[in-house]
Amino acid sequence: MLEEKISHDDRVQREQDFHDQRFADPSIRANKVDRFYRIAHSIKQDYEQFLLASCCNKTVVEYGCGTGSYAFLLAENGAKMVTGIDISPVAIEQAVSEINQQENLNFIVMNAENLEFQPDSIDLICGTGILHHLDLEKAMRSISETLQLKGQAVFIEPLGHNILINTYRRLTPAIRSEDEHPLLKQDLQIFDQYFNKVEIQYFYLTTLAASLFTNLAGFTMLVKGLEFIDRQLFKIPMLRSQAWQVLITLSEPVKDQ
Repeated sequence: MLEEKISHDDRVQREQDFHDQRFADPSIRANKVDRFYRIAHSIKQDYEQFLLASCCNKTVVEYGCGTGSYAFLLAENGAKMVTGIDISPVAIEQAVSEINQQENLNFIVMNAENLEFQPDSIDLICGTGILHHLDLEKAMRSISETLQLKGQAVFIEPLGHNILINTYRRLTPAIRSEDEHPLLKQDLQIFDQYFNKVEIQYFYLTTLAASLFTNLAGFTMLVKGLEFIDRQLFKIPMLRSQAWQVLITLSEPVKDQ
């Protein structure tokens, strides 16, 4: 047990150090991945629409915050209280500096694997690209305990099955943390242990090719066309694991684990 705790503490410290550095110097990562994230508008749009439709008069926790946090948008669009958490003190410092007399907005340094809120106290938990940095079972247990019975959680996450995407990941180790782990099929099954209702939408397979043509005049039309093809391909269950990203919606948390 002692060895497990030491290993856990080391991993958490590595994640904190990595994200402190990333937020202190965003150029380390941005230049190498911007062209890929330019194709990822549709998943962000669906994520944002879900949040805006679900946040009114609700208590919300956002996993992983800083410059560009969705917490500001939610606080401005009817959320009762929004708390952004991040393991990185640098990220929290940057987020706090952007608060402008918003009384329903708060930012706290916190380990997302061990939420420090009262049980059954939160209506909505959200985050983008954060779960694959965590011990997923610990995070899901903490989320299900913290959410109210009618609470929901929604996340954007990368998958880890596509050979070409994984090759790129291996070639660019400096822009990702040592312990991150894009989600696999067995990871997706963990959600079913802690939530009675799990919805997963799959995004981006052939659309990834558009990242080679970001300066093309017809880039937006190209992306839309390839997204249409992807929607047809993802009707085939065996192809879904090859997606780059998924939108995960969790509801009906299982209590008394």
